[in-house]
Amino acid sequence: MAEVKIAPSVLASNFGKLAEEIQAVDQAGCDWIHLDVMDGHFVPNLTFGPPIIQSVRSATDKVFDAHLMVSNPDRLLEIYQKAGADIITVHAEVCEHLDRTLTQIRELGCRAGVSLNPHTSEDCLRYVLDRLDLVLVMSVNPGFGGQSFIPTVVDKIARIRDMLGGRDVDIEVDGGITPETAPSVVAAGATALVAGSAVFKGGSIDAYRDNIEAIRNAARNQ
Repeated sequence: MAEVKIAPSVLASNFGKLAEEIQAVDQAGCDWIHLDVMDGHFVPNLTFGPPIIQSVRSATDKVFDAHLMVSNPDRLLEIYQKAGADIITVHAEVCEHLDRTLTQIRELGCRAGVSLNPHTSEDCLRYVLDRLDLVLVMSVNPGFGGQSFIPTVVDKIARIRDMLGGRDVDIEVDGGITPETAPSVVAAGATALVAGSAVFKGGSIDAYRDNIEAIRNAARNQ
């Protein structure tokens, strides 16, 4: 089994020194940098947009994993690609023409992801499986950091794994990921874990390294 990827969510970082925080988790051994883009419409909060992403792109060569929690993703895909996103994930709940959106993301040279809120059935993926590079399963309701993990998503992860039928598609899980919750989602089929509070607590490279390793070791021991 391939090593699970750890993607710290910068939503939990110190925005006053965002570039330094990204460099710190890079040096601490993360695999991807997870960028939670919120528009204040699809979700209640606002976070950051392309200018911020572009300004910190040079801080690391790690994968920029952009999660667009926005109501109009189709209009923004090229902007985020130009800002430096390597993966662009859109929400199934707002894409009227999901096949078209995923195709456009791939044509821009990015990996294409679909995110599912906790209440959203995985059935909406059935006819776009060959357009997918990543499925992002929300294990909290989107829009806020620091929420508690919703256990019922574990069965959903397993159903998505079965639906993918061995395709080379990452299953990423976002929300309440800790050393305690990581084993169950990895056992169900997750290959990438987003963690915010659980990574950025401690405020130093050494603390971040310990936090990342704790999640990674828990995932290995599932």
